[in-house]
Amino acid sequence: MYGFVTLVGVRPHRKHITADSPAWQPVGVTPEELSDVCAVVLCGGEGRRFGGDKTAADLGGIPVLDALLTTLPPEWAVRCVGPERPTRRDGVTWVREDPPGGGPVAGVAAGVAGTRASVTVLLGGDMPYAAPAAARLASHLWSSPDTDAVVGVDGHGHVQPLLAAYRTEALRAALPPAPEGTPLKRLLDSLRIVVDPVPAQASLDVDTPEDLEAARHRLGP
Repeated sequence: MYGFVTLVGVRPHRKHITADSPAWQPVGVTPEELSDVCAVVLCGGEGRRFGGDKTAADLGGIPVLDALLTTLPPEWAVRCVGPERPTRRDGVTWVREDPPGGGPVAGVAAGVAGTRASVTVLLGGDMPYAAPAAARLASHLWSSPDTDAVVGVDGHGHVQPLLAAYRTEALRAALPPAPEGTPLKRLLDSLRIVVDPVPAQASLDVDTPEDLEAARHRLGP
């Protein structure tokens, strides 16, 4: 399941390969590289399908958002985009998209505006089990100097722009002048990307109550 990937509808200038490391084993990076990463976590969705703030839903005794934030590498800076709230992770910076509710690309623009890190990892705040995959994607990007982004692809062959590691300057250059309402996948159009399969657990996002129940089952007994 970790071989070459063919994606329907992907533009031909992209590289459709996976990184060479064994599936989901740590890939070594230097301490300097490890600390030169910023995770931008989008937390501003209205949660209409869920019926409220899905990132605040209980998952094994902690909010879905904290299940993600507390498992990200401690060396990473973290910038959350959305209404500010307490978290179990220290040092989180909160910003808002302009305008509030302007969509995920507006959120990305707000998140990367203040970071000085060379690599930005984009994540959804409703993806409680994405941290190990995010760390792997970032390490693959460090070992791929001619690549702008390493993007997760789920078991259905769908690229996941919110489970991906980007060169920060390349990501900034890909942002449209007016990001409000722009489809998220448009960010990838001008980038040199590598796609890397991720386990189903990593790409699980809590969009509905049924998704939350599935996430709870992943916790085990």
